[in-house]
Amino acid sequence: MKVGNSYASVEIMARINLRAKGQVTLPEDIRRELALEEGDVFEVDITSEGILLRPQRLVDASQAWFWSREWQEGEREVDRLYAAGEYEVFDSGEAMIEELRSMAKKK
Repeated sequence: MKVGNSYASVEIMARINLRAKGQVTLPEDIRRELALEEGDVFEVDITSEGILLRPQRLVDASQAWFWSREWQEGEREVDRLYAAGEYEVFDSGEAMIEELRSMAKKK
């Protein structure tokens, strides 16, 4: 069971009934495992295996830039570089800014 970018810690299988107005109730253990709360939004897809519900997290418009495809690609690249040890440590913020200015002049 995939949750965001990680997998739920346990496999949970349940049978639920379709109720009036197309409503279904997700069992409490599933809601707890996925940290779902009343009012959460889901994306619904029809797949070859049936119906797929994906919980969606709404993002405040002022924070949407962080979740853009381009920004997230940059985040993954930084994570890759950090894991590979390809980074530099500065003694001070001023030293870092000086290096950034030097790099900008080279472009």
